[in-house]
Amino acid sequence: MNMDFNFFMNDVVANARREIVDAGYTELKTPDEVEKAIAEKGTTLVMVNSVCGCAGGIARPAAAHALHYDKRPDHLVTVFAGQDKEATETARSYFTGFPPSSPSFALLKDGKLCAMIERHDIEGHEPMAVIQKLQNAFEQHCEDL
Repeated sequence: MNMDFNFFMNDVVANARREIVDAGYTELKTPDEVEKAIAEKGTTLVMVNSVCGCAGGIARPAAAHALHYDKRPDHLVTVFAGQDKEATETARSYFTGFPPSSPSFALLKDGKLCAMIERHDIEGHEPMAVIQKLQNAFEQHCEDL
């Protein structure tokens, strides 16, 4: 039975990873990849992915659909909480003043945090409300396409 559960969880994780990558995000699995991505000039949206229901039902769909907007981040990246622990910890080190939260979104400009959408801003909300929060952050901090 434990083997079946592990197989199931591996499938859930693989699907969660694929869903966000298919939406156009680059998966970061190591601290070095995170450091390099956040050092990029411009705006970077970091999606902290997870296997919880609010990630699959709200956060990942919002992450994909929010990009259909006149302004959007220059770079789209994702780390996976509970899976790529060191990469996630490195990303969270840039989210100063905010406790660890997954799923969540952080918008950085030239490596500095300028907007944060935490789990409590996602869980229990409709995907459209999260899309609106993301697009409001894009409107304030991103350039026109």
